[in-house]
This record gives sequence, C-alpha cells and structure tokens, in this order.
Amino acid sequence: MARAASLSRPLTGARAGNISYLGAARSRRKFELFYPDGFQDETYLVAERSNKERAHLEWKAELGPVDFRKLLARGEFRQIADIAVRIESRANLLFSFEKMALRDAVKTPAGARLFATELYAFLWGRGAPHRKFDDWVQAVNDLPRRQTRVLTWPLVTVFGFIARPDKHLFLKPRVTRKAAHAYGYDFQYRAQPAWPVYQSLQTFAAIIRRDLDRRPGFKARDMIDVQSFIWVQGAPEYEP
Repeated sequence: MARAASLSRPLTGARAGNISYLGAARSRRKFELFYPDGFQDETYLVAERSNKERAHLEWKAELGPVDFRKLLARGEFRQIADIAVRIESRANLLFSFEKMALRDAVKTPAGARLFATELYAFLWGRGAPHRKFDDWVQAVNDLPRRQTRVLTWPLVTVFGFIARPDKHLFLKPRVTRKAAHAYGYDFQYRAQPAWPVYQSLQTFAAIIRRDLDRRPGFKARDMIDVQSFIWVQGAPEYEP
C-alpha cells in the first residue's frame, strides 16, 4: 500500500493529507504522456490553456474591478451580464443547457441586477471567503429560471475562474471526482453547491501545486494550469 504523503505546510480542507505518492506520480505521468514538457509544452498551451487564458484577458480588459465598479455605479447591470455571458461563451466551459439557463436568468432587469451586484461582491467584495461564496451561491439559486436549473457547480464556479484564476477554480464534477480518485485525494463532493465542497476543491488544488511545483515544467502559473491538470486526469478525451 502506498504511504500517505505528508504536507510540508498545513492546508485547510477536509482530509488534506489523504494522498498517495503512487496516485500523484501516476497522475503526473498521465499528463506527461500527452504533454511531455508539462505546463510549458507548446501543444498544451494551444490545446488546454489558450482559450481559458484568452477569456481571462478579455474579462480583465472589460470587467476588471475598476470598470466593473463603474458599470455598477451607472446601473449598467444588463451590460455586465451580457459581457460575462459573451466571454464565457467564447471560452466554452459550460454545457449548452447551463448557457441557456444563464441567458434566460439575466434577461430580466431583476435577474441582471442580482447577477451583476452579487458577482462583483464575490469577486472583489470584502468579507470572509466562505461568506462571499455562500452569498454568491444563494444569488445564483435566486436567479429567475424557466425550465432548466441555474444552480450547478460549473455555473457557480466559472466566473470566478475566468475573472480571478489567481485564486478561483472551475469545478466540473464528474471529471474532478475521477481525477481526485486517481490522485488518491478524498474529495468531499456534494451535488449541492456549498462552501465545504469548494474548500475541499481548493485543498486539492493546493496539494497538486505543492506536488508539482519542483518538477521541471510543472510550476503552475495559476488555477488555469491546475484545472487543466485535473481535466487531463478525468476527461474522456484523455483516456488511453
């Protein structure tokens, strides 16, 4: 049985130390099978990183904290929502039913206002991370809905990931659960979006970064690299 890896520094989250060296090594080798030069691999930069990085740069140019705040002050809630929807659509991170649910939810003035004000608070507002996350989840849950539910993990996490990949991670449940299992991490997943699950995801990301940090070509720039590493472990297109 592979021995549990010890953490060089304390990490928050459920069962942060439940990692096997064997699982971590196998996960890294799988990534290298497709991208031998790690996060510096030219094919990786095109296939996995480029569209996510481009979305972040577009967001930074159009909805950075200063511009976002100015739009809020002018009451341009629909414009904020339209920009957010457009940038995500180019990144193509959500399922089609999630895209449709979001577009429907922000069509009304009330929906656009709720989305814009609470998204800014989540991204740039003051307060404890768990409180801001819970408030954002509640806001997404309260958005108007027609046929399809709006409250999904991808929809809750996609805009934090695009806007602030320095700290936020995108959660695709099936892929992430498969990656965590392969890695040997006890991901505390629940279908209902809530802070303990997101905190467990962030702990997983911190462990991955710690394990890869000293490997040539594997020093993650941000959560885009971490999410891409997770994606390679669990996505169907990366099955041997």
